[in-house]
Amino acid sequence: MSENSQFSFGAATGVGSMPGGDAREAVKTVTGSFEDFPHLPELPGRGPGADMIGRTAGMLVELYARVEPSGWRIGDRPGRDTKRARSWLGEDLDALEEYTQGYEGPLKVQAVGPWTLAAGLELRNGEAALSDPGACRDLAASLGEGLRLHLAEVRHRVPGAQIVLQLDEPSLTAVLRGRVRTASGYRTHRAVDRQIVEATLRDIVGVHADGPVVVHSCAPDVPFALLRRAGAAAVSFDVSLLTERDDEAIGEAVESGTRLFAGVVPGTDGPLSDPAGSVMGVRTLWRRLGLAPGLLARAVTVTPACGLAGASPAYARQALAHCVRAARSLADNPE
Repeated sequence: MSENSQFSFGAATGVGSMPGGDAREAVKTVTGSFEDFPHLPELPGRGPGADMIGRTAGMLVELYARVEPSGWRIGDRPGRDTKRARSWLGEDLDALEEYTQGYEGPLKVQAVGPWTLAAGLELRNGEAALSDPGACRDLAASLGEGLRLHLAEVRHRVPGAQIVLQLDEPSLTAVLRGRVRTASGYRTHRAVDRQIVEATLRDIVGVHADGPVVVHSCAPDVPFALLRRAGAAAVSFDVSLLTERDDEAIGEAVESGTRLFAGVVPGTDGPLSDPAGSVMGVRTLWRRLGLAPGLLARAVTVTPACGLAGASPAYARQALAHCVRAARSLADNPE
């Protein structure tokens, strides 16, 4: 849906995860910070089922997962781990509904994308689902159905929202380059063909036909061109990991209407620079690409560099407020 330039994204939002375990407090913080573009917070600090893989595994249809010492493993039936994941997601949606009464505008929800899920979920033999092409297809189909139901639920609870779906794909580059380790740790799974990766992502992006999809990765070497071809309306990334090798792909993405979710605020506690300093890297990139400064605010949403689960609650609140101020600086002084 990258061609849908009519959709109005907010100038700043969060990536997803927040510290702590209180859903109402997290939603209150997010909706209070991002009045124009809130997101559904994730609270992995609660434990298995609230973590990234477990939360999305709980959304799967006719596929179930349970926690083993080595991680999440596909099982035969829904057990207590699946029930816990679904219960926490329900709690989060209750809190979101409470704090978004009457809200109209963009609202972002997140789930793990098909390739990071395939790299992070084990089959019964202990190897990643990534090792089995048939399992990857089944997993993607189940994820697609689960996302349809999840998006319908969010629409029902926040009827005025324009929903943005974020797919978290931190393992995508490793999948493409054959760097995902096997269970033994001594070898890596072979690289998945780029056309298969792209086609699967396109199918999942197509699940959200009436809204934009953003793909997030805070790993180096984000495959901008592949994500654009797969239909992503926006790409979310850590600006500090960009190199000049990425310039051409980013320039092409912006010129084709793809929005950039620029992660500029550190995800863990530390001193914050002034807002203008935080977006200096984005301005520098713009100059290098020779893009019009006036396009900056229309093409960029400011975010933290990654999720904030590892931050203190006080820093997380500061980081979100800082994103809003940095976005304002970008709009007021694009050059």
